Amino acid sequence: MQNAIIRTNFIFPGLKDLYIGKVRDVYNIDDELLVMVTSDRISAFDVVLPRAIPYKGQVLNQIAAKFLDSTSDIVPNWKIATPDPMVTVGRLCEPFKVEMVIRGYLSGHAWREYKEGKRSICGVAMPEGMKENDKFPQPIITPTTKASVGHDEDISKEEILKQNIVSLEDYEMLEKYTQAIFERGTEIASGKGLILVDTKYEFGKSNGEIFLIDEIHTPDSSRYFYKEGYELRQSKGVSQKQLSKEFVREWLMSHGFQGKEGQQVPTMDDDFVNLVSERYIELYENITGDKFERADASNVPARVEGNINKFLQAYYR
Repeated sequence: MQNAIIRTNFIFPGLKDLYIGKVRDVYNIDDELLVMVTSDRISAFDVVLPRAIPYKGQVLNQIAAKFLDSTSDIVPNWKIATPDPMVTVGRLCEPFKVEMVIRGYLSGHAWREYKEGKRSICGVAMPEGMKENDKFPQPIITPTTKASVGHDEDISKEEILKQNIVSLEDYEMLEKYTQAIFERGTEIASGKGLILVDTKYEFGKSNGEIFLIDEIHTPDSSRYFYKEGYELRQSKGVSQKQLSKEFVREWLMSHGFQGKEGQQVPTMDDDFVNLVSERYIELYENITGDKFERADASNVPARVEGNINKFLQAYYR
C-alpha cells in the first residue's frame, strides 16, 4: 500500500490527455474539465526531488481550494469541486504563458539578484540601501515566462507586450487582479499572525473571460513570515522565521545543490522527509486557522482514483 503519491496514471472516461507537471498530474476530460491531482512530489530549483512528502498534496490542494473560494469575488476562478483532499476539478482554460509573481518584500530570488548588485528585476526598479527581507515601499510585480520544461525566466512587462505573449488589455487586467488578490491574501495572512511575503498567480481564458487557475497562496507558490518578531529580527539582521519551501532550498544549498548542471540531488532521509511533511502541515494550520485532518493514507492512489470516478459519474449523469 502507498501512503503518498509520487505519480499517477489513471484512465478516466473521456480522457483526452494527461499532463505531468512538477507537482501536479492534470487530466483533460472531454476538453471540458481539468482534473488536477496534487501529488506529494516536491520540487526546488525547478528540479523534482526523488522522495514524496506524505500529506503535502493534501495540504497544497486544500489551502488552494480555500483561497480560491475566498477570492472568487475579486476574479472568477477555475474550481468546480474538490472530490478528494488531493484533487480539484475545474473548468478547462487556455493558460496565459506568463506567471504573475508579486513581491511585498526583498526575499528569495529577488534578494539573490539584489545581492549581486542588480537594482532592477523584470524591468522594475528596486530601491538602494535595502537589506534582505525588507519591505518594498509597495508590492512589485515581476513576471516570469511559463516554461513547459526547464527553468521559468524573468521577463519584463515591456518584453511580454513586445513579444505579444499577452495583449495590453489582458495584461493590465492580470496586473489589476494580481494586486487585488495579493492584498486580500495579505489581509488574511495578517489576521493569522503571518506576513505574505511573495507569491505567484496563473491565469487563463475561457470563452473570452479571464479566470484565476492552478493554486494560490500555498507554501509551494508563496513565502510567509511570522509577523511576531519580524521587526526585531530585521533590526538585528537575523533570518526571519518563515513558513515556505525556502527551508528546503536552504537545506539543498547547504548540501551543495542549486539545480545547476552536474550537481547531484542530496539524499533526503526519512527524518528530513517527515520534517518537511510536518512543516507543510504547520503552514496549513497557521494560514487557514483550521486543524489539519489527515486523510486515509492506507492506499492513497486507490482512494484518489475512486473519488474522481465517483465525481465524474455524477457530473456526466
